[in-house]
Amino acid sequence: MKSFINYSSDSDFSIYNIPFGVCVFNKEFIACATRIGDIVIDLATLFDLGYFEDIKGFEENVFEGYTINEFIELGKPITNKVRERIQQLLLEDSLLSKDERALEECFYNLDEIQMMMPLHIPNYTDFYSSIQHATNVGMMFRDPANALLPNWKHLPVGYHGRASSIVLSGIDITRPCGQIKPADSDKPIFSASRQLDFELEMAFVVNKNTDLGERISVSEAEDAIFGMMIFNDWSARDIQSWEYVPLGPFLGKNFGSSISPWIVTLEALQPFKTQSPKQEPEVLGYLKFEGDKNYDINLQVYLKPENSEENLISESNYKFMYWNMCQQLAHHTVNGCNIEVGDVYASGTISGEDEKSYGSMLELTWRGTKPLQLKNGIERKFIEDGDTITMKAWSEKDGIRVGFGEVSGKILPAVLPQ
Repeated sequence: MKSFINYSSDSDFSIYNIPFGVCVFNKEFIACATRIGDIVIDLATLFDLGYFEDIKGFEENVFEGYTINEFIELGKPITNKVRERIQQLLLEDSLLSKDERALEECFYNLDEIQMMMPLHIPNYTDFYSSIQHATNVGMMFRDPANALLPNWKHLPVGYHGRASSIVLSGIDITRPCGQIKPADSDKPIFSASRQLDFELEMAFVVNKNTDLGERISVSEAEDAIFGMMIFNDWSARDIQSWEYVPLGPFLGKNFGSSISPWIVTLEALQPFKTQSPKQEPEVLGYLKFEGDKNYDINLQVYLKPENSEENLISESNYKFMYWNMCQQLAHHTVNGCNIEVGDVYASGTISGEDEKSYGSMLELTWRGTKPLQLKNGIERKFIEDGDTITMKAWSEKDGIRVGFGEVSGKILPAVLPQ
């Protein structure tokens, strides 16, 4: 496929992608959008010009919404047809390529738009599904010979996170405060976090509502998953380690998470499906699956200290995940938990076996005992004020590239109570 829009061969937003997001256009109006190369397309105006009028079930211009929730709720029989139509319209010699009015009214350069949160997120769950990450953490904090807890290989461990503190890429994050217990103290103290971290994750969003008591099986899960984004689960390790027993993460996690602005559909990622790691012992029946359910998605993390250069500190891959998205959603609903359109489910930190593929500062510096050596003689054990963390993700195979762009966030100093 070749588009009439020119873009570089390493663009995340090729004709094979067609992601969905929400933008402010010309500082005047908000609408749903897609992107090809460095061109952003106003889908609401494209709808008004009649380019989707023959798609059954797509009679209302939901692209005028301030999120993509209404669009994805239409379901895949409709949203896939809309995506395919956009793809066809962007091909060489298409009807759209010769429509001067549409090109003038719908097509914008990146500097003419501002990205918005693409979703209203009713609920957010974070999983813990990378076996190498779970093993590394277990080795650091428990018995290295028994790093994984007894339940880990039997179910996708997760917890219910805080949807209200998920923010868009580019939003600054204030260093959190809370209780920490220094190693040389027998009592906790109130303090700004001294061990602030990122977690390299991907996340998926669902396109349907279910009733309380309803389940989604592994075989049904892909129809309920609209697409994916990059997810940075900011973490305060010292707050987390003091508070997490017995009920799990709380203030160490809920101060902020960052997402990339473009939602990439599962359909765009189909060419990059790959085998999952072998699961032993055998999982229970409701978690069994057939075929390839993992995705080959390259991941990078960069750390840029204030007034210094950017450093590539991690290179990982989503295919390392032990538990796949279909298993995560099936387990999440097997007890009858209902889901809502726009719910977000994060993968958990993605780490491979190689030290350079670890997906957190906790692992990269091995709890601060092996500081990272950065450019200009700078050293890091954890994230410091003024540091910017940027994550990138893309898939590439046989000349086809589909990417997610990036998610970035800068850490601001803590605000201590007077």
